[in-house]
Amino acid sequence: MRITVNVDGTSYSDEVEPRQLLVHYLRERLGKVGTVVGCDTSNCGSCTVHLDGHSVKSCSVLAVQADGCEITTIEGIARDGKLHPVQQAFHDNHALQCGFCTPGMIMQSLDLLADNPDPDEQAVREGIEGNLCRCTGYQNIVAAVRDAAHHMRPGAGPDAERVGEGSEFRTPSSIGGGE
Repeated sequence: MRITVNVDGTSYSDEVEPRQLLVHYLRERLGKVGTVVGCDTSNCGSCTVHLDGHSVKSCSVLAVQADGCEITTIEGIARDGKLHPVQQAFHDNHALQCGFCTPGMIMQSLDLLADNPDPDEQAVREGIEGNLCRCTGYQNIVAAVRDAAHHMRPGAGPDAERVGEGSEFRTPSSIGGGE
């Protein structure tokens, strides 16, 4: 089946198997290896991407379901070699250890911050609860999301800008990309 998708600002048109998962299409066909395969059961959230501006676990979406959609991966939030404020906050707050969950955590955090630009600790914990981290204990992840929210507030500086239909924060570059 032929699909056409816009991934990280580039249009692709490809033949895909009707049963191919979006995560496998992104990784194997497009080389978007920052979208990692964690559990294949939608439990861990490592494969989280944005589909038409909202976070989804790409292991639970068929590639054919994304036909005509805009997809943003961890690689797609890059801008001119400068980290996105959420990525910078993860770095600054030591919110990763092995890094396996980090791309999904960042993508889920972006969705959370689009809906709630000033979350308290409980709101952050609830907002990322579908994404698992086996290393950090979440304290630094929560701190990173709250730090990013602070830096992304209107008037926080030129690094943060709202794009699209107000559903997603974006600026420069990306953490992630490992296999």
